[in-house]
Amino acid sequence: MANADQAHGSGYYFPQGSRLPFFGSVALFVLMAGAATALNGGAIGPWILGTGAVLLAILFFSWFGEVIRENQAGLYNEQVDRSFRMGMMWFIFSEVMFFAAFFGALFYARQFSVPWLGGEGDKGLASLLWPDFVAAWPTNGPGALGPREDGSFEVMAAFGLPAVNTMLLLSSGLTVTIAHHALKSGRRGMLKLFLALTFLLGFTFLGIQIYEYGHAWNELGLQTGTGIYGSTFFLLTSFHGLHVLIGAIMLTVIWLRCLQGHFTPRQHFAFEAVAWYWHFVDVVWLGLFIFVYWL
Repeated sequence: MANADQAHGSGYYFPQGSRLPFFGSVALFVLMAGAATALNGGAIGPWILGTGAVLLAILFFSWFGEVIRENQAGLYNEQVDRSFRMGMMWFIFSEVMFFAAFFGALFYARQFSVPWLGGEGDKGLASLLWPDFVAAWPTNGPGALGPREDGSFEVMAAFGLPAVNTMLLLSSGLTVTIAHHALKSGRRGMLKLFLALTFLLGFTFLGIQIYEYGHAWNELGLQTGTGIYGSTFFLLTSFHGLHVLIGAIMLTVIWLRCLQGHFTPRQHFAFEAVAWYWHFVDVVWLGLFIFVYWL
């Protein structure tokens, strides 16, 4: 294994061989197999999916633990730090493309597919398919797919729980920024306080979203099978909620590391990487609030 002297010199740090990449491949395979089985109605699917999730959590805990120990041992030089930064930048870019695909599906359905089904434009299909279909958004489809007797549903009002969650996430973006400045200026007490406020706001957001889902599903008749609006609503908001959960967990880990005295005003990329990710989550939510809830 490379030592600290090599790491701080011109050489690049190369860790010893690890079985974790193979373990990660197995975990992802089990996770995807469980998801596919569950989606196809297999009784054992949720159990396989849960096993895959546990294996993936073990992978993250083990692999990130190794990286933290190597960093604390002083094995990383500036070249390794640049590699981490570039890796995080590309990761966030891939997440931008991930959500861009989902937003693209929403815009295509709203701006093109639904008007065509209503007979608008050169590609209008109303005379061939459903003459009584009304091209209005949100749409419940031509078959009135809502769970109520008349097939109707209601949308979630933007300036209710979604607006509260918007304020929570915007506030968390402010608190993590304050925590970052506190870290750079050496004010550890303020760092710990505002970082804790950040992940607490994130978990509060998730709690409100779970309540919102229950309200939409049981009282508003808005479900995953409620036409294209219901499917895109739950697809976009649930994937964003998953990202909030991951970000809040990462913020909690960073907070625990701060309690252990990790990071210095000049060397704290792990903190910066999580802060970048959290700001990305904030920006995505603003897009969701505007285009899914408000407009």
